[in-house]
Amino acid sequence: MRWWPCLSDQVSSDPASPPLLLLHATGETAADWDLVASRLCSKRTVIAVDLRGHGASDWPGVYSLELMARDILGLLGSLELGEVDLVGHSLGGLVACLVAANAPVRRLVLEDVGVPHSRPPATPARPEGELDFDWAVVEQVRPEIDSPDPYWPTLMGSIKAATLVIGGGPASPIPQQHLDELVSIMQRGSLVTIDAGHLIHSGSPNEFTAAVQAFLDN
Repeated sequence: MRWWPCLSDQVSSDPASPPLLLLHATGETAADWDLVASRLCSKRTVIAVDLRGHGASDWPGVYSLELMARDILGLLGSLELGEVDLVGHSLGGLVACLVAANAPVRRLVLEDVGVPHSRPPATPARPEGELDFDWAVVEQVRPEIDSPDPYWPTLMGSIKAATLVIGGGPASPIPQQHLDELVSIMQRGSLVTIDAGHLIHSGSPNEFTAAVQAFLDN
């Protein structure tokens, strides 16, 4: 877990600027958010979390989206953060949806995340050498995403937090119509497209950060 204290004492206790949690994609770690977090902490405390099986978190060998969400819910309880804002990228975005459906989330940002749809299984081969995450995450969680639970649209539609979906445009491997579908079923959803492919926050950090900051401050 990486922590960026709010740089402004005047807004650190403002209910309109609650703590911000950042959840990374498969195979990444909390450090993936360093550039974005260093900019977003001007008005709020920012916390980037290593999901189960990644980075400095435990690697128990047993993984699922539900278990990752339970970990985050437990973290919120142990830190006694109260209401939070939440940003999730790819895998982290699906985990963020599960969290937002079960915790006091004020605003939710989903980076290149759409409604999950069945797709041909295509688990990639393990890269050689040491990894910053447990490869069993891919082996166990990828099938959940390839053959998603049909309850996902209902769960996403139950989220009460205002939600910004940021799409990566035509260069993204994620079908962008699935993002449109997600916005259409959410209670308070909106969509912004930044033509940067799937890795928006690293490929276009200025545009991504500006979009997130404007949404959180609105």
